[in-house]
Amino acid sequence: MCISVIGRWIQSHLPRAAMLGAVAGVALTFIAGEMLFKTLEIPVIGLLVLAIIIVGLVARVSMPFKIPASLFAIIVGTAMAYLIGAADTSKFSDAFTHLGFYPLLPGLAWFEGLGLLFTSMLAILTVVLPITLYNAIETMNNVEAMEAAGDKYDVRECQAVDGVGTMIGAVFGGVFPTTVYIATVGSKWMGAGRGYSILNGVVYGLATMFGLIAVLAAIIPVSVVAPILVFVGMSMIATAFQSNETRYYPAIALAMLPYFANYVMTRFNRGAGEVVDNISSAIVVLGQGAMFTAILLGAMTVSVIDHRFRQAAVFALVAAACSFVGLMHAPELSFNASQDFTLGYLVMAAFFGWFAFKSSNQGV
Repeated sequence: MCISVIGRWIQSHLPRAAMLGAVAGVALTFIAGEMLFKTLEIPVIGLLVLAIIIVGLVARVSMPFKIPASLFAIIVGTAMAYLIGAADTSKFSDAFTHLGFYPLLPGLAWFEGLGLLFTSMLAILTVVLPITLYNAIETMNNVEAMEAAGDKYDVRECQAVDGVGTMIGAVFGGVFPTTVYIATVGSKWMGAGRGYSILNGVVYGLATMFGLIAVLAAIIPVSVVAPILVFVGMSMIATAFQSNETRYYPAIALAMLPYFANYVMTRFNRGAGEVVDNISSAIVVLGQGAMFTAILLGAMTVSVIDHRFRQAAVFALVAAACSFVGLMHAPELSFNASQDFTLGYLVMAAFFGWFAFKSSNQGV
């Protein structure tokens, strides 16, 4: 909520290409990329469902009986999975044991946690604060993506509502912060409106209260649902490019790359750290704070493309400050957290500053 006070100012000073490039990076790796892997775990089913999604949602061709393409894909894919014996029925018995009634009731665990946070668990703030800032910036990025798609919202209001929603969720036992849904653009491409959001809340509320999540996960194979998320990722990447001028495409591409490192780091570093390190020792440090790195590198590139070297130098200085306190290229907040990167960004700032000085003297 505190960040919402300056959210509108930050959004107005960051280039759209930088913000949407960061969103596209998430879409390429964690959404479209990983879900394509899941899609092809059962090729016969996954490719059929992917074909339905491409025809129904990308080409916008009506499905039989006017059934929404995503629902048609789930019905056909699930039915075929059982017909050919590709569905995993081993989880059925365990899934149905979770059926019951679990009312959403408020509790006081948040109060106890708050007390611990400022006493014996104070060190956790070095993790909580970056996550909180990350979610606030993520909301800003997604609001910008929606504006590019034609829907304008007040980022300050969205961030404030996120804060209130997170606090209300904590009262009811929620441990995750809320943010504007990253796949909102994909939902818009599917023709969803405000009713879709309300229906989502109702369905998830009922599903959690009656223990239906595990049942649905057991009944519907992942390869059936994954192609829908591939489409969501595709729409986010496409929007990043479609809503920017061609000359800014390099900035979008560069802003996408830190999330590739973040994906490799989070998915493989714990189980195959030596392999990741053998590829490059920079993968982990580039993946840490990937969103901030993505936005700032993208912003520098946009500024340079526009020959606004002074602005590029400012973004480089911000990157140096973020590296110094551990928001980027470091596992946690601390002073002088990433000395090499701090120095590197300062050198970048000096280089851009020299061109700014040169341009001002030439009257360019």
